Amino acid sequence: MPDKVIVTNMSALGAKYGSELKTIRSALRRLIAADKRRGFETRLVALDDRNAMKSLGTAPAVTDATDPQENKRAIDSVYKALTPDYLVILGAVDVVTHQDLLNPVYDGDDDPDRFAFSDLPYACEAGYSRKPQDFIGPTRVVGRIPDLAGGTDARYLVRLLKIAASWRSSPRAAYEAHLGISTETWKSSTGSSLKALFGSGDDLQVAPPKGPRWTASQLKRRSHFINCHGADADFRFYGEAKSDGDQPVAHAAPRLSGKITTGTVAAVECCYGSELYDPGLANGQMGICSTYLNDGAYGFLGSTTIAYGPSSGNEDADLICQYFLRRVLDGASLGRAFLEARQEFAQASAELDPFSLKTLAQFTLLGDPSVVPVKAPPAPLAASAPASGPKVSASAAKAQRVARNDRRRELVVKGLTISATRATAVRSTTLKPSSALRKKLVSLARRARIRRPRIQSFTIRRPPAAARAERVAVRTRKAATPTAFHVVLGRRRGSGPVPPVSGIVAKVVDGRIISTKEVHRR
Repeated sequence: MPDKVIVTNMSALGAKYGSELKTIRSALRRLIAADKRRGFETRLVALDDRNAMKSLGTAPAVTDATDPQENKRAIDSVYKALTPDYLVILGAVDVVTHQDLLNPVYDGDDDPDRFAFSDLPYACEAGYSRKPQDFIGPTRVVGRIPDLAGGTDARYLVRLLKIAASWRSSPRAAYEAHLGISTETWKSSTGSSLKALFGSGDDLQVAPPKGPRWTASQLKRRSHFINCHGADADFRFYGEAKSDGDQPVAHAAPRLSGKITTGTVAAVECCYGSELYDPGLANGQMGICSTYLNDGAYGFLGSTTIAYGPSSGNEDADLICQYFLRRVLDGASLGRAFLEARQEFAQASAELDPFSLKTLAQFTLLGDPSVVPVKAPPAPLAASAPASGPKVSASAAKAQRVARNDRRRELVVKGLTISATRATAVRSTTLKPSSALRKKLVSLARRARIRRPRIQSFTIRRPPAAARAERVAVRTRKAATPTAFHVVLGRRRGSGPVPPVSGIVAKVVDGRIISTKEVHRR
């Protein structure tokens, strides 16, 4: 069985690049050869190849690259037949589409994302569904090497494949120097994240007044953690001033080109941070995530849609970015770091509220998931990561494979346990807060300076194992069980390209609020 599988749609790539497809194939062969020298086998599978798909299982070949159900069914079939340690999706969303998970907090106005576009279902055992609640327990290591959506020049994708073929691990010290960027309004939250990751938030860059003219020495740092505003099909991230809500540019793709150090890893909380939009929608300018990858970044973690987090403390987008980057710094591969981050995030609370469900769905890893940016600490008996240098011996390759397989089994068990035990919010059209509860929710909205708040209500769905555990806990502690979430969503005062949206989620027991969480659109 291969250690790594690359899935793509050759018909879609051929339609985009014509005769240049042979150049892409050559780059793929070089990547596969480089992986072999590192000690693991890589296999390429074309999801649109009928013969290849027939040989692997019952799922038919993909006939429409933009059909989520076809792609989910095909990738599941490939994974179950080959059970690789790493699954690589090759191409942007017009080659292998994202999955169309329904956005739990969609309201058509303050949160207009009908879907939380996602690669999460490709990492899960459950079959095709639009319900994010069905995909809270990922078990697979998945990442995406994208080309440019709508692209016609293969050089971008060939460059990313070359980077994936030539990566090298570096000591942790090479990643301790970091570029942390935040809005003025969220500097407390971002400072907490940097302290958790690097021991200090003293070097945080706040916009305004700073940005987007970062110095060469700041940009060349290999760890980037960014908590700013982002917008749909926009190549800029924006700050936010406390005084008037103004949103000046904090980070911009044209200022980054040629300045990002090879090997950089970015964890980005901004809305639409990893959106793979067609550069034609922005006068030919590729997005920030695409620019990072083109400059040699090994990995970019970001959101495909509107993301949320608090102004102080850490929740949602803060946490999933933190969990990912912390594991990268500890020596995990990009893909394992993200899988473990997803699992830790899903386990962080007994019930996943609507904002947490969207967060889990929307964050996506761009880059080859098998890349190990930071040298892992030496394992006592066997190498724990693929070799990043010269050809490894057969015995070393075998030791690496055994260590990976052990970790993957543990992660599969953890993911399945999460699916079986975690409760989730489910949108309800019949549940309504009482008049007294509505008054409290409106009062909370006024305190958060939310104008014209709208309320959404959610029941809490518990899988059988979780329901049994809850009954035992209630008998033991004589505590009431949370029965609902109510979400208040609306806009604050502010000016700029990104609507200043805030939300409050209230957890309710027997009609009484027992806890609240306030978040803001990133």
